[in-house]
Amino acid sequence: MRKIKEFVIVKLIQVCGLASIFFVALIFLFLLKEGLSVFKTVSPFDFSFGKNWYPISEPAQLGILPLISGSLLVTLGAAVISIPIGVGCAVYIAEIAPLKIKEILKAGIELLAAIPSVVLGFIGMITLVPLVKNIFHLPTGLTALSGSIMLAFMAMPTIVSIAEDALYSVPKTYKEGALALGATHWQAIWRVMLPAASSGILAAVMLGIGRVIGETMAVMMITGNAAVMPNSILVPVRTLTATIAAEMGEAVVGSEHYFALFAIGIILFIISFAINVTADLFLQKRQQ
Repeated sequence: MRKIKEFVIVKLIQVCGLASIFFVALIFLFLLKEGLSVFKTVSPFDFSFGKNWYPISEPAQLGILPLISGSLLVTLGAAVISIPIGVGCAVYIAEIAPLKIKEILKAGIELLAAIPSVVLGFIGMITLVPLVKNIFHLPTGLTALSGSIMLAFMAMPTIVSIAEDALYSVPKTYKEGALALGATHWQAIWRVMLPAASSGILAAVMLGIGRVIGETMAVMMITGNAAVMPNSILVPVRTLTATIAAEMGEAVVGSEHYFALFAIGIILFIISFAINVTADLFLQKRQQ
């Protein structure tokens, strides 16, 4: 009976794994089926590098370069903020904090990761947006900077959690050997622990960036939703995800606008897939 139970469990796990791959493939095929139709009326180059997004005008102008620029600007801003703070928090939790404080901080980080993005977006509208407006004397606080700060806050739990696990998995003999050779605690962390855990930390960063790129509600609420080419981080922008969320309900099924939104979904799918594959490669390198 035990062998039968083990056989059934193994087969169920295999079926679940294959089903997840199958569903992802179906999603991608569905996006291709709907999204590639837009290229019957607009070339891939004009679609990717056009500077005007007016999908309901006559004729429709379907250039998503402002959307890509807005997504990249918000993502880079969030990465600049979240990566040093997140890695620093992970180092503190893994190597410096006392045991009681470590447990409290880890529980707090897990709670932060559980907060819904729409709640964080609402908090950002009430607190962060007026603060940015007053500090920089802007006509509106709904800017790329506001989105970057909020998305950095959302990405940090992922970065801290995975980076802390990577540091914790480094054999303690590495640190003990460095200390035995006369290194200080900080030198052991900087010269030994961080290089040994570098692949895991890079995976944490990649997964955090993937969370930022795929976020929708928070950026839609606090970035201004202006589909124009940004010239600084202090202007309203619109991201790819916010465009799909804001316009899909208004798009006429079978129209150019409808197909263009699915084409944006293809781009987002490819970006997210590439980031996750890269993070997985770093994790496999760390395990080796």
